[in-house]
Amino acid sequence: MSVNTTVALAADKKKGIEAVRKILLYWMISSLFVILCVCFWLYWIIHSSSVASQSTIGPGKVIEGTVFINGTTSIGRIDDDFICATLDWWPPEKCDYGTCSWGRTSLLNLDLNNVILLNAIQAFSPLKIRLGGTLQDKVIYERAGNQKPCTPFVQSNSMFGFSEGCLPMSRWDELNIFFKKAGAVVVFGLNELSGKTINSQGPAVGAWNSSDAESLMRYTVNKGYTIHGWELGNELSGKGIGTRVSADQYASDINTLQDKVQNIYAGFDVKPQVMGPGGFFEADWFTQFIEKTTKSLQVVTHHIYKLGPGNNDHLIDEILDPSRLDSVSQTFSRLQTILKNSGTQAVAWVGEAGGAYNSGHDLVTNAFVFSFWYLDQLGMASSFDTKTYCRQSLVGGNYGLLNTDTFVPNPDYYSALLWHRLMGNNVLSTSFSGTNKIRAYAHCSKNTQGITLLLINLEGNATVQVHVPNENATGPSILSLPENQNPGTNFSTVSRGSKIVDITREEYHLTAKDRDLHSQTMLLNGKMLTVDSSGVIPPLEPINVSQSNPITVAPFSIVFVQIPYINFSICN
Repeated sequence: MSVNTTVALAADKKKGIEAVRKILLYWMISSLFVILCVCFWLYWIIHSSSVASQSTIGPGKVIEGTVFINGTTSIGRIDDDFICATLDWWPPEKCDYGTCSWGRTSLLNLDLNNVILLNAIQAFSPLKIRLGGTLQDKVIYERAGNQKPCTPFVQSNSMFGFSEGCLPMSRWDELNIFFKKAGAVVVFGLNELSGKTINSQGPAVGAWNSSDAESLMRYTVNKGYTIHGWELGNELSGKGIGTRVSADQYASDINTLQDKVQNIYAGFDVKPQVMGPGGFFEADWFTQFIEKTTKSLQVVTHHIYKLGPGNNDHLIDEILDPSRLDSVSQTFSRLQTILKNSGTQAVAWVGEAGGAYNSGHDLVTNAFVFSFWYLDQLGMASSFDTKTYCRQSLVGGNYGLLNTDTFVPNPDYYSALLWHRLMGNNVLSTSFSGTNKIRAYAHCSKNTQGITLLLINLEGNATVQVHVPNENATGPSILSLPENQNPGTNFSTVSRGSKIVDITREEYHLTAKDRDLHSQTMLLNGKMLTVDSSGVIPPLEPINVSQSNPITVAPFSIVFVQIPYINFSICN
């Protein structure tokens, strides 16, 4: 073998070794990269799972906030049966924007044998129900010896698109028997336009003809039916809807109603309340009306539809806008001031409120998103000493607490029921620091010690961790959150017989099914709320959370928190 050949072989061997080294190095680098990727992937999965297991907050950022509650005094006091709902007169032919949403929910044709309807009312024990609405000022009442036939409403070219309608006494019997069985507290709206002349361009003039109403009241007394209040007229105050009545004339008519009630219920220890005007608030008109009824009027009723017409395509934007929600506070505040300055003993009620007029908006005013508006209204009205809040409607239209066709509860029904069971009479001044997207209200708890806090999160991409200082309280202090405590909420459902070693509070977290604001299904602590096959309203059960944890309010959610370890002297 020549020297040249030997050198060539040595060079080839060296190249081969270098190639093997490069292959091995490439393989090692590739393997290391794969291992790093796998490790990163495993870390991401484990971390994500850990976060998900510790919190129900969903996507988005986390905001820290503090709710401040002044427990030194009460800023308002609500009735035990603050929650109220309405039943209307509208026949099936009532339509708005091409949709007929009332079905058979009129006082004249409502199915009083429906088990869900009965159970839904009984769950409140009691529920106030206001009977009335636009057509009440076109209702006559069947009277013995009257030869005129008692006929229902029919469509016509007259005011409100329907003719005069009649309430048969047989139907009045059926309604009262049902309400007694359901445990309802009944308010009935009387026809204020009876006897008046309606001018085409001006107000309805003339004194109220009370003979029809007097006949109904005497029949009611003779039958032993209990009526909590007789309300005169519907939306005839101020500029009015359809027509209007002057403040002077309306006050005179209220005085007449008071005289009739005193006479017919003579000898009764408890007499029905005289109520009115059941219209939209206008300061000058209400001031004049209240000043002239200081000895005859027990309840001042007003209506709220501040979100505009039901065909408003921006309803959800307005519901989620804090400044829009705040705007109605002026109405509550001004009415409260008028009552304080007038010398009257009358109190304020919201006699009807559906948010959006003309029957509401399907999949908005009967969906989860409307609980943001509804509960905020309840909280705000309470803070201005409103005694009762009547929701339009119990059933009927697109804003019913119950589905028009099936009577199955819509989300707002459960919101109302939780309020009724948890929020006590005394209203506490409450403010929140951290974000303007949290609405916060607090009351002394109902039938138990402590306070109940209502938190509404209008933000869809942020979870809010809420801390509650214990200032002005007489009970034990709230423990601060340990530095190593994960801010995620650690829920622990307490079973019977289990032992609680930590002081806990009860929380009720309300969310929409699939996080869909248009959903008509509400979740309570992650569980769907549905009636069973027998039409039984489901139990509303809380979760117990340690006092050492902040309150976690998920995006687009509502939380009621019953806190037994915060005891203000005003609540004892």
